[in-house]
Amino acid sequence: MTRTTTNDDELWATIDRLRAWLDENNQRPAQEALLLRMLKLSEEVGEAAQAVIGAVGQNPRKGVSHTWQDVESELCDVVVTALVALGTLTPDARGALAAHLAKLAERSLGPAPGAEA
Repeated sequence: MTRTTTNDDELWATIDRLRAWLDENNQRPAQEALLLRMLKLSEEVGEAAQAVIGAVGQNPRKGVSHTWQDVESELCDVVVTALVALGTLTPDARGALAAHLAKLAERSLGPAPGAEA
């Protein structure tokens, strides 16, 4: 049975635990660790792209080598890796994401329902 994160607090607690685990096992200087976490994000995006190519059978040599569930899993890896990287960059990753998401939503969707005009 797959466990679903039911709230933001649980999500961010898990992200914080993953970041702390990475920090505890890091043997690089802090700035280098941050840069490597940013590069890890590019690696994960590449794996998501590879899964999409495999799901549609774009590579004639490999054919259909992935499923859309593989793509879903890779996209989840991208999201988690991005949140860990954001948490490494700023102590208020949750606030940074919420503020940025609000700006993106307002720019794309207009003011939130019930917001003052």
